[in-house]
Amino acid sequence: MRHAKIYAGIASLIVGLGIAFFYSAWPSGVNRFTQEDINAAVLHALNTQNLPSKTAKAAELIRPSVVRVRGFGIDPKKPKEGEVEASVGTGVVIKDDGTILTNLHVVNQASRYVVTFYDGFESEAKVIGVRPENDLAILKPEKLPDDLQPAVLGSSQELLPGDEVVAVGFPFGMGPSVSAGVVSGLAREFKVDEFRSLRGLIQFDAAANSGNSGGPLVNMAGEVVGIVTAILNPSGAKTFIGIGFATTIESVGNSVGIPPF
Repeated sequence: MRHAKIYAGIASLIVGLGIAFFYSAWPSGVNRFTQEDINAAVLHALNTQNLPSKTAKAAELIRPSVVRVRGFGIDPKKPKEGEVEASVGTGVVIKDDGTILTNLHVVNQASRYVVTFYDGFESEAKVIGVRPENDLAILKPEKLPDDLQPAVLGSSQELLPGDEVVAVGFPFGMGPSVSAGVVSGLAREFKVDEFRSLRGLIQFDAAANSGNSGGPLVNMAGEVVGIVTAILNPSGAKTFIGIGFATTIESVGNSVGIPPF
């Protein structure tokens, strides 16, 4: 519904601009428009107005639901320094009650968590569930902002290689940052270590780096189709070389008790 209202508003703006142009050029006393006049007005508006790109619209739709996740703890190698920032990642609000999804590896090195919402509002948060098989963690903030906006969840079942996608997150703590690309493959497997692999993943080429973990991967309607989980770099560096992986939203839904889409 949120998306439909936004698209309807854009369409109304286009029509309004076009009609206003023709009305200003119309002879005095004439105010009756034909369908051809309206079509021409819309075409003129489309050709002369700078409208947002598909990726910009998708990013704008998801951005209010994206949060920065910071973990704090005691460094066992430097215990005298006290609490330090142990991790930075991304999360996405998926329920009206503030439920946040992120990656397990974003929070498993910390003992205290702070989430920062779109409007800058901060809250302590607690881990209320983990799904190691999907590298997922579920967070619940202690306080919520007044304008909380959960994400709209889509379906990865409709994705095809070549479909455009957008990732929004906090690479190296900067953001929210937007990157865009395409689905490179489906049902991929990523080996976490010699004992564990993640399966059924979406492979994508939108830039993702350390800090993007836990953030949403969305389609052009701004719907979450996956949670950014890993990047592949044979050199072992934690920088992106063009291959990223996301857990499907269906796996996410099963983890938090949301029915299949």
